Amino acid sequence: MPQLQLPIYPAGVTEISGRIAVQKETGTVCYLHGHLPVFQHAEEDVRSFRLFTSQRIANGTARPKEIVQAFGVPMVTVKR
Repeated sequence: MPQLQLPIYPAGVTEISGRIAVQKETGTVCYLHGHLPVFQHAEEDVRSFRLFTSQRIANGTARPKEIVQAFGVPMVTVKR
């Protein structure tokens, strides 16, 4: 019988959606699925941020509204 896996995140992370969260440490941004790291980039690396968030929106893992709420970026820049 299938079992539901709860989204369990470590302390100090910001939940983007029910499936993915983000954690900032010492200049590095790390995206987590549960407790497993999925992707990481430098805090100043805007191109990698845009790439990863665009992939999450395209795959349906996160909605644009969730990206705006989690990171505080304007909706116009997310829709580009």
